[in-house]
Amino acid sequence: MTEERIHPNLVLTRRDAIKELRIDREAALGALNFEIMDALGDFARSLADDGDCRVLIITGTGKGFVAGADIAGYHGVSQTEFDRFQRRSRKTFDEIAALPQITICAVNGYALGGGLELALCCDFILVSEKARLGLPEIKLGLLPGGGGTQRIQRLIGPMRTKEILLTGRLMQAVEAVECGIALKSLPCGELLDGARELADRLAAQAPLALAEGKRLVDDSIDTPLSAGLTFEQRVLGALFATEDAKEGIAAFLEKRNPDFRGK
Repeated sequence: MTEERIHPNLVLTRRDAIKELRIDREAALGALNFEIMDALGDFARSLADDGDCRVLIITGTGKGFVAGADIAGYHGVSQTEFDRFQRRSRKTFDEIAALPQITICAVNGYALGGGLELALCCDFILVSEKARLGLPEIKLGLLPGGGGTQRIQRLIGPMRTKEILLTGRLMQAVEAVECGIALKSLPCGELLDGARELADRLAAQAPLALAEGKRLVDDSIDTPLSAGLTFEQRVLGALFATEDAKEGIAAFLEKRNPDFRGK
């Protein structure tokens, strides 16, 4: 495993086909400012072209995953600067959501506002038993601007979204799992191991099928069923023509583990 600091507040490690990005701003509970947003966007764009990486884990440091935007940076700024930060945040979150790699968010602590929005951009969310999640912007007279009102309701529906959004209350880990925001809750000391175990299982799959499976689900969320079924069959037909599919079928018949090459 190799580790490098790609930004003063971002640490990247790599293990085979899996990358881990740790937000390292413990004193501020991982709060996001413009510079971190820029760095996250730069990282997402570079990762999108990394054909050797199949899975990304995003996590935080200490008691905070990301406790929202850096509110101190809002005080006294102009409307122009505020709007620029929101556009930058939207672009970064969209870039992370659009990654071809499978993304796992390991929420180690507070995931509030922009922190929950960042987690919602990922394919899977695992939470530590001490994690707290919420969209408390309404307590500042504001509302989320990085997808919080939109991505969350696709997971839990409009009524529960309104209750969380309009009260600004925090959810505990068990509720996040029960309502469908998170996949599972784990003891604090087991969170990263759990994320890595899931990443290993995913990275062992055929790379082309892995990426196409993600795209198939994401691109069909707002698509009529008939169009989604047609899309599904086209993807399956294209995968059948790949070397990985031939290898997978042969390995199954020969009772051995497949050697997928992403071709």
